[in-house]
Amino acid sequence: MTLLITIIVLAFIFDYINGFHDAANAIATIVATKVLTPFQAVLWAAVFNFAAYFISLYIIGEFKIGNTIAKTIFEDYITLEVIFAGLVAAIIWNLVTWRLGIPSSSSHTLIGGFMGAALVHAYAEYGIIDGVVNLAKVLPIILFIFLAPILGLIVAYFITVIIMHLCKKTTPHKADVWFRRMQLVSSALFSMGHGANDAQKVMGIIGAAVIFYHVQAGDVEWIESSDRFSHFVEEWWWVPLTSFIVIGLGTMSGGWKIVKTMGSKITKVNSLEGVSAETAGAITLYISEHFGIPVSTTHTITGSIIGVGITHRISAVRWGVTIKLLWAWILTIPVSAVIAGITYLIISAF
Repeated sequence: MTLLITIIVLAFIFDYINGFHDAANAIATIVATKVLTPFQAVLWAAVFNFAAYFISLYIIGEFKIGNTIAKTIFEDYITLEVIFAGLVAAIIWNLVTWRLGIPSSSSHTLIGGFMGAALVHAYAEYGIIDGVVNLAKVLPIILFIFLAPILGLIVAYFITVIIMHLCKKTTPHKADVWFRRMQLVSSALFSMGHGANDAQKVMGIIGAAVIFYHVQAGDVEWIESSDRFSHFVEEWWWVPLTSFIVIGLGTMSGGWKIVKTMGSKITKVNSLEGVSAETAGAITLYISEHFGIPVSTTHTITGSIIGVGITHRISAVRWGVTIKLLWAWILTIPVSAVIAGITYLIISAF
């Protein structure tokens, strides 16, 4: 029970870090266009992060992404030590990239850590690595590392082109006034998508730990349950609620280095383009949530910002910065997996 409680606490710490690490995703453009001050922006985003809980519970009716995360590793290879090591790795990588101002994916570092620790555990205990990772769950996640920013880019490009065509006869001042107001709506939509996507990832990890604990304890009700994750959500109802509260609190703490990178270093963004980027990002997140695929809000909004940038010209995007971000994206899963594997070996030695 002590290790389970430790994992739950660590998971919420990760959730909080995820909030301030990814705050930039929801507020970068609204800060860059000066629609809201940084404090007003993080408060706005935090409110809608939490509002996503009610959307997921009462409108969607389930937590699909949390379920996916919990099942990325087959149950036979999940232990509390594996989950603990995965969380430690995810927290380390998130803090390192936050410190460096690199908008990496909190989602992928969590998944990478979980997989890395499970693979090392399976090899150390059984001498195998095949059949440990649930490829049916993981491959779509890996595929969307590339698809999410591309989808965000394409949608943002066409939204921007359509809006510019519709508003070509409107005076610049009048258009700017309207789009500054609309940015409040678009950033709220993106913040809800961020909350629904990322808070559920923490739910999934805690769910995997709780399910393992009850099954190992011989709890018949859990062993015989046909849908253990749904049973977890019902019995441990406070975990989903707390996950959304904590990510909102983390968002309120902000992540100013990453805000600067996302809001100004990729490309300059005006209020019209801010609406396009945030709306495109929100659409991408809602599509992925519909299919239960955890995606990176960081990747999604970055692709969307690039999409609005290339409506001017290709050179409007600062590709040097973008390539550095791409390397961080590619390295996140393998580096997190290695850190988690090493962490697992260390804790297993005691």
